[in-house]
Amino acid sequence: MGEREIRLNKYLADCGICSRRDADKLVEQGVVTVDGRPAQMGMKVTGQEEVRVRGKKIAGRDRKVVLAYYKPTGVVCTERDVYAKRIITEEMKYPVRVTYAGRLDKDSEGLLLMTNDGRLIDAMMRGANGHEKEYVVKVSKEWTNEVLDHLRQGVWLEDMQVRTRPCEIEQIGPKTIRMVLTQGLNRQIRRMCKTQGYAVTSLKRTRVINIVLDGLRPGEYRELTREELQGLYERCGMEQSGHECVHPQSRRGQGSMG
Repeated sequence: MGEREIRLNKYLADCGICSRRDADKLVEQGVVTVDGRPAQMGMKVTGQEEVRVRGKKIAGRDRKVVLAYYKPTGVVCTERDVYAKRIITEEMKYPVRVTYAGRLDKDSEGLLLMTNDGRLIDAMMRGANGHEKEYVVKVSKEWTNEVLDHLRQGVWLEDMQVRTRPCEIEQIGPKTIRMVLTQGLNRQIRRMCKTQGYAVTSLKRTRVINIVLDGLRPGEYRELTREELQGLYERCGMEQSGHECVHPQSRRGQGSMG
């Protein structure tokens, strides 16, 4: 049986070079070659060919990377938005194209996992898996034990017609709590607090599953260690393979960090 063929634009996207749309533009510009010949729109490859973009040989699409990134407030989790002043793909520059596994809203900050492993993103985003995400939440007035007990048990979100799952909450200041969720509804914490008459003034994500934010400043990223990758994939019920694992030093994404 022959090798399974995929479209060239998908192959380039899987390799982390660019999106499929941008890959088509590169082909139209004549800067992509396959085995030394100019690529054609719509052509298919098996991955065994020598693919080059502007003369640079493209690494195989099985090479995966996972990064921990400290998203600053004001940065929007999107790849294309003409109305957003700061978007994540422009703030964070990495040699391989990566995307986020789970969003943080514009006004929130903290840990995002960035990867080119689509299977990992799917496993992390599957709500039934109940993966933990930890946050530090500050609000506009002092917490009461009664309100915190309500939040721990789960609250009804009228606008979404859903009850939140029970969650872990630890009070660490008069107006500050540490909160661990196992679901990822849109703006969930802000909505939960609003049901109790509280407005969130600051929200930071400090942990996703087994990966923590420690050591990073806003706008910085680092590659995960082998131990972190192994733990992450095990908790997602996946085998770890084809990863580029380098020394986990912090690096600042290019662009204004504010």
